[in-house]
Amino acid sequence: MEIKRWNAVALWAWDMESDICAICRNNNMELCIECQADQDSKMDDSCTVTWGICNHAFHYHCIYRWLKNRNTCPLDNREWEYQKYGH
Repeated sequence: MEIKRWNAVALWAWDMESDICAICRNNNMELCIECQADQDSKMDDSCTVTWGICNHAFHYHCIYRWLKNRNTCPLDNREWEYQKYGH
């Protein structure tokens, strides 16, 4: 038997409790409000999702602005620690 053609099909999803950023209320798969407002800067490469150790996910730009005022998760008020960052 010889395989002459193979088409791979994949399905993926973020490993998070909710796909909505609780800070800007946009879907985590879309740009945050900061990047949407400044379309000319092409920030979409740096607009990525960040998880805390509490497993809550936010846009990096949103949680970065939040952490300037308080060092807690916006959803459960635990001290914020980065678990993972990136695409």
